[in-house]
Parts: sequence; C-alpha cells; structure tokens
Amino acid sequence: MWIEKVAKQLMLLVGIVGVLVIYSGFFYLLLQPQGPQLPWYILLSPWLCIYFGLNTQQQRNTQRWLMQKLPFKRSN
Repeated sequence: MWIEKVAKQLMLLVGIVGVLVIYSGFFYLLLQPQGPQLPWYILLSPWLCIYFGLNTQQQRNTQRWLMQKLPFKRSN
C-alpha cells in the first residue's frame, strides 16, 4: 500500500507544479503579440494529475461537485 500512497502524492505534486508552470506559460504566450497558438486541452492535463492524486473520498466529492456545476441532465 505504501507504493500507492507515494504514487498518489507524486501525482498531486506533479499536478500542482504543472498548474503553475503550464498556466504561467500559457498566459505569457497569450500576452505575446506573435506567440504560438496553444491548444486549450493542455490546460486540463495538470488537473488530471491532481484528481488522480486525491484519495478516493476526495475524488467522489470532486465528481459530485462537478456534476452539480455542469448542466448535465440526469435520467432517473
């Protein structure tokens, strides 16, 4: 079990650093007059690392929060 815990902590760390690096680089390039066009989906990748770095209960809470925020129709 220790390897799973270490892997989750590493994913969380990589995700947090990824958010800082990717978003700062994205906004820097966005402000450049002739900066390269970057695809928007690269902004999601660090959030996936953060999500998979969370424990199971936190992942469920995140899913529940996201489902409340997004306009999905739920079939009963």
